[in-house]
Amino acid sequence: MEFEKVPAQPPAPEAPEGCLAVAIRLPVRIVVLVLVVPVRMVWDALVVAGRFLERTLLRPLGRALEWVGRALFVWPWVALWRYAVVPVAKGLAWLGNVLIVVPARWVYQYLLTPVGHAVVWVVRGVGSGLAWVFGVVGAALGWVYARVLTPVGHAIAWVFKGIGIVLAAAGVGVYTAVAWLVRYLVVVPARWVYQYVLTPVGRAVAWVAAGAAWLVRTIFTGIGAVLYWTARILLVLPALAVWRWVLVPVGRVLAVIGREVAEALGHAWRIAGRISLAVGRFLGTLFRWIFVEPVRWVYRTVLTPLGHVVRDTVLRPAAEAARGIGRATRQAIAAARESARQARADFRRMLFGAPAEPQAVPRREPAAAETRTLGSSTTALTKD
Repeated sequence: MEFEKVPAQPPAPEAPEGCLAVAIRLPVRIVVLVLVVPVRMVWDALVVAGRFLERTLLRPLGRALEWVGRALFVWPWVALWRYAVVPVAKGLAWLGNVLIVVPARWVYQYLLTPVGHAVVWVVRGVGSGLAWVFGVVGAALGWVYARVLTPVGHAIAWVFKGIGIVLAAAGVGVYTAVAWLVRYLVVVPARWVYQYVLTPVGRAVAWVAAGAAWLVRTIFTGIGAVLYWTARILLVLPALAVWRWVLVPVGRVLAVIGREVAEALGHAWRIAGRISLAVGRFLGTLFRWIFVEPVRWVYRTVLTPLGHVVRDTVLRPAAEAARGIGRATRQAIAAARESARQARADFRRMLFGAPAEPQAVPRREPAAAETRTLGSSTTALTKD
């Protein structure tokens, strides 16, 4: 592994700027800065106002609307689903099981299954009988095929084979005669006509067509050359001159101006941001010293001691008195409740007598083993 640092590549040298860019840059930046600073300050003010509204108004309003939406649209449907639809669906499922599934299962198990078994037994018996009948009929048909139809078919095939041989011999003779006639009446004359008449005529026609095509091609080539040079002289060369000597320099100038304007806008936007930040900090400091600090001083030096005095002289004694009244009230209510309970017990005892005392029931379980001590033993030799 190689741990040596790779030497950094030197930065590519920037292309030298022309005098036009240098002459345009400073006035464009000044004008753009003057135009952009108010826009940036308004934008920053809108951003601060939007954040303040979002924290103090829009977010609580959104939470309230979300709660209202849930209370109006979500919770009623959830309650309807949970306390109406689900119980009704469970009841319908139970009724369907009791009224449809259980009777259908009983019908299938105790009615359709025995009937199906009986039908299958009957079909199997009928199938066995039909199979025996078809087996007998098949055996009879096989005997007829082997003993009657096969010899008759062999005789008919022998007769047709002899007829086919005779017809084939006659066809070969007819075909040979027709082929000889066609060869010497059609093919040989057609070959002579093609070789000594059509071939020279076709070559002459091809030579004439080639000459005509060369002549037409020469004429159109000349016309095309004339039109090409005419269009080149009248259209292409002037358009090329306008592009090279007018549009390209104008485009380069406009490109330089556009680049400088874009760079000036970015530079002015950043500078305007710093100016807006400084102005905002100044206004914030001014607001703090004019409004916040006096309010804080009044709160610390006036309202806080006054609040402490009010708390120590008024609120705490009032709270102690309220707590004492509450304790006395609770004690009075407890005493009244106990008196009412005793009165009810005395009235019940007067009407129905004293309740019977519960009698002790002897335990049926064996008593627990005594704890082993120094004077007792569990062995047979030392037991008293």
